[in-house]
Amino acid sequence: MLDGVSLDHLRVFIAAAEEGSFSAAGRKLRRAQSVVSQTLANLEGQLRVTLFDRSARYPVLTEEGKALLGEAKVVVGGMDSFKARARTLSEGLEPELSVAVDVMFPMSALTAAVGAFRQQFPQTPLRLYVEALGAVVQPVLQGSCQLGIVGSLPVVPDNIRCEHLSQVPMVTVVAPGHPLAGLPGPLAADVLERHVQLVLTDRSSLSAGRSYGVLSAHTWHLADLGAKHAFLKAGFGWGHMPQEMVQADLDAGRLLRITLQMHQPATPSIAMLAAYRHDAPPGPAGRWLLARLKAEAQA
Repeated sequence: MLDGVSLDHLRVFIAAAEEGSFSAAGRKLRRAQSVVSQTLANLEGQLRVTLFDRSARYPVLTEEGKALLGEAKVVVGGMDSFKARARTLSEGLEPELSVAVDVMFPMSALTAAVGAFRQQFPQTPLRLYVEALGAVVQPVLQGSCQLGIVGSLPVVPDNIRCEHLSQVPMVTVVAPGHPLAGLPGPLAADVLERHVQLVLTDRSSLSAGRSYGVLSAHTWHLADLGAKHAFLKAGFGWGHMPQEMVQADLDAGRLLRITLQMHQPATPSIAMLAAYRHDAPPGPAGRWLLARLKAEAQA
């Protein structure tokens, strides 16, 4: 008997409950009141449950009706989501989008782009992984991520196609109490190498054994940019950081900028690249996200 219950039955039930009367539900659904009444009577007959108390001027949900209303909304909402996903698939949109993002990419730009993506593609799940160095490219090579936003890995494999997104300004910093803070700059390489340099380490095997931007023989390798930031403020060493991430510390004097002889007039910026496999270019949602990331990063 319950197999005869349709989505149309449930939509009419929900409309009547939300509008407060069968006539108002009919206007909302563009149906005659008699059709709404008959549909609800048919639904109650199949369920063998009275959904509305009709003894007063306006129908009122019974306790059984209140209990089933939430379930009806879940069923109808699930079907609406199912149809929306099917529509996006038929239009060529990705069923989901997985992106590995370099830790050096500005978080404010990433947050703004992701917020806009959720508005534009509410039915497309977005999976984000924040990594460094080869750990950004490796999931793209393996196919577990469609896109990579690469910055801290200077050498990209040949089977990866890249597009320029933006430049991330970098600064070299130390804590005010660090020995390098009291020396006049620009600092020579032989001075730098006497002190611990804090650097990011690669969690992947893609660039194992390679060093990028390492100038000191004494290094502490950290897998997390937040830990590197904290260690810099604690005075454990010196290192390069995205300017956006440490600007508040520079303004407050918690960190000081130092200049290097080999990096004149300033610490080189990092180019952010969109990376994807040649045989798996981004679809409409991925293409939209890349354009938004580029716009936000350059704003």
